Amino acid sequence: MSKLLSKLGFALMVPAMLSVGVGVLPASAQSTMYNPIPLPGTNEITDTLTDKDIPTGFGGFARDYLVTFEEGDQVAIDLTSDEFDTIITLIGPDGATFGENDDGPDGTTNSLLFARITVPGNYIVRVRPYAGQGLGTFNLKVTRLRPI
Repeated sequence: MSKLLSKLGFALMVPAMLSVGVGVLPASAQSTMYNPIPLPGTNEITDTLTDKDIPTGFGGFARDYLVTFEEGDQVAIDLTSDEFDTIITLIGPDGATFGENDDGPDGTTNSLLFARITVPGNYIVRVRPYAGQGLGTFNLKVTRLRPI
């Protein structure tokens, strides 16, 4: 019986010995979490879309900016680039697409999106190229429109 307990005890210890060294990733390995870039107080930024940005799953990359809107805000979101065909997407606080624009009314491949905000909160303004094609410098501007 003691031989059986000895063998059984060893068998119970093997899984415990195998789990030694398995643990939680250090904080430095977890720092690649999704963090949209806060839009500066000027509500305008010139930046660069690179292959180090968020993969879209469509072969391209996107860059996200965080902006806070109030209920009733009426906004114009203008995205221009001489280096790629732009698409602008506004994502609401619930994660759903609120609005999107590929080509603005000026006949270029720049994007212009108008939106009336009905739910206050943090929104994501997503910059990406049409059909996942292109990288480069762009200018993003968010303007709160005011009645005359």
